[in-house]
Amino acid sequence: MPFIHSLFQWITDADEALLLAINGFHTAFLDTIMWALSDKLIWVPLYLILTYFVFKRLGWKRGVVCMVFIAIMVTIVDQTCGSLIRPAVERLRPSSPDNPISSLVHLVNGYHGGRYGFPSCHAANTMALAVFLSKVFANRRATIALITWSVVVSYSRVYLGVHYPGDIVVGFIVGALIAMLCFKLMSMVFAMPRLALSVKHN
Repeated sequence: MPFIHSLFQWITDADEALLLAINGFHTAFLDTIMWALSDKLIWVPLYLILTYFVFKRLGWKRGVVCMVFIAIMVTIVDQTCGSLIRPAVERLRPSSPDNPISSLVHLVNGYHGGRYGFPSCHAANTMALAVFLSKVFANRRATIALITWSVVVSYSRVYLGVHYPGDIVVGFIVGALIAMLCFKLMSMVFAMPRLALSVKHN
């Protein structure tokens, strides 16, 4: 179908153009900042703080259940993106040496990432955590902060040239959908007699 093919080509071209625009707007300072934001270890203190607030809000029993669901959710999201979708779609990362546009991509510290990048696991995992915890905390400011965090981390992946914006968007969708499903399942578990306790109010 010519129309579908033309539409797909237009989306692909727009995705590529946006990637090159974001990646092309670089400085030594931004390289350092975006490299740091993309590093998973730098966010360990944030994860510890979020864990503290989960237990503070839910109590120890529900808190443990919540942490188990988060671990399960992240595993599902990561495997869905990395082990199911990526091998099926096989979309090369912009930075992959096999990608024709790789010579136009600015690399930071020579970092290429893996071979395929659709969808972004960073985007999917951070958005899943942001959506899930926004429902747990049920606080507008917390929701805004968590979503902003996910967007900033995901933007860094485009800046570094290892993901197209489209990889990020689809990652957001996958992560958000799985997060909502996991939260719904957790709510059902919370309704069980032994866990049917009131949430702490602070």
